[in-house]
Amino acid sequence: MFCPKCKSMLVLNRATGQRECKRPNCNHSESKGETKITSREIEKKEMVVTEGLEGTLPTAKIICEKCDHNEATWVIRQTRAADEPSTRIYQCTNAKCKHKWREY
Repeated sequence: MFCPKCKSMLVLNRATGQRECKRPNCNHSESKGETKITSREIEKKEMVVTEGLEGTLPTAKIICEKCDHNEATWVIRQTRAADEPSTRIYQCTNAKCKHKWREY
């Protein structure tokens, strides 16, 4: 709450129950007023979850160790401490293989 005269913040005096302006040239005071308790119902939001990430990840021309397919998707994750380099995780795009491996 702010003082209507000087626009400074009013301080609650617990002994008197009054809000008071502490500026020496103002000395405005007003009653505390009644306490209001408000509540509000939280709105539920529906989240859309995609079933798969196929087609949305970047691809790289790299040979799979397991099936010798020449393409894989990749993501970068910080798997260790922040001062260490991030890890690149590959997944083979061959539908039969789907092998995952890491490059540190």
